[in-house]
Amino acid sequence: MRKYLVYVALLVLSVISGSLLQSITSIVQLCYHKHKLEKSLFQRSENAVKKYDSVRRRSLFKPLKLSTNTYNDDILVVENENENVPDRENATLLMLVRNFELPGALKSMRSLEDRFNKDYHYDWVFLNDVPFSMEFIEATTAMASGKTYYSLIPSKDWDRPDWIDEKKFEDRLQLLHDKGVLYGSSKSYRNMCRFNSGFFYKQKILESYDYYFRVEPDVEYFCDFPYDPFKVMKKNNKKYGFVISLHEYEDTITSLWDAVDEYIEENSRDIDMERNSYDFITNSDIIGKFSPIVDSNSDYNLCHFWSNFEIGDLNFFRSERYNRYFDFLDSKGGFYYERWGDAPVHSIGVSLLLNRDEIIHFDELGYYHAPFGTCPGAYYLRLQQRCQCDAHAQSNIDISPNSCLMRWWKYGDGKRFVKYEQ
Repeated sequence: MRKYLVYVALLVLSVISGSLLQSITSIVQLCYHKHKLEKSLFQRSENAVKKYDSVRRRSLFKPLKLSTNTYNDDILVVENENENVPDRENATLLMLVRNFELPGALKSMRSLEDRFNKDYHYDWVFLNDVPFSMEFIEATTAMASGKTYYSLIPSKDWDRPDWIDEKKFEDRLQLLHDKGVLYGSSKSYRNMCRFNSGFFYKQKILESYDYYFRVEPDVEYFCDFPYDPFKVMKKNNKKYGFVISLHEYEDTITSLWDAVDEYIEENSRDIDMERNSYDFITNSDIIGKFSPIVDSNSDYNLCHFWSNFEIGDLNFFRSERYNRYFDFLDSKGGFYYERWGDAPVHSIGVSLLLNRDEIIHFDELGYYHAPFGTCPGAYYLRLQQRCQCDAHAQSNIDISPNSCLMRWWKYGDGKRFVKYEQ
């Protein structure tokens, strides 16, 4: 009996051990198959990433548009991209911008694309004094409805020229810093102002264009454009367009008008005083109910067109007469010894060298660049153009004491009450 029990016990133990072994074997096989499946799926995922990598990285060899979540090989290829696009002028949207300003650049692009360029697909040209990063190129290309081009500014066009007296330069930087002048101690800001005054239009990447629309990071366009401003410029023979005019800080340009006076005396053949806008930049009489809020120490009343928004004819800036004007001013060193801005330099230049009727005030284009903006005054026009702005906001500078717009209406090309045709 005892032997029988031992036999039964051994038999039961054998059965249990066999089941356990079989269970362990099944678990091992399941883990193996699971690992094999995971490895297969991982490999398929790797292959997919590599297969579509050129598309997902916004290959620069294809027309690039906004991406989606699809893995369609041609997601960035625009089909019939010219379909229903109006005829365009030979023009580009131009931005001088640095890599770290990408968020502000995208904000401005989004606003201008939505309000204007989505219907026209004009090119974008980006300029920088250092190479653009791949992140900047990819993001801005995706935001643009037209083609995008990127250019590195040559050092000779950007950096401080070697004829500048370095000791005098450093002393003047400190002086303006101590006086609290905006950007008074900034070296790069001076490079930018000089570049925008006399070198932007010389860049090789712009050689094929006739017109440019200057766009700055962190600006906003309040209203749908009622027309293509480039077509308005061409049809009406306009050479320079603006939306805001105001007074300059005299501490930044203390000797600018002295240099302009010398230039006028030596280059009278370039200037038609009967037809230009000389009175706009020199008259200081009361306009409406406002006297000038600044007392200028020269004949220059400090009025200028705010050049962060400007639409211009590149052929005018390329002309011999404009370059005689710029070269004369540049020789005085005021871009570095003081802090001459491109806004007064452009404004004085176009006021002297262009006829009054070759300058246009785009009074229907709502716009904001901190701290000032402009918003169309007509209620129904704001509705029609889907404006998002308050015409009575404190930031709206049009007819405020600091504005020179009313002076332009009187001494420039006047105030128009009908839309320009295109």
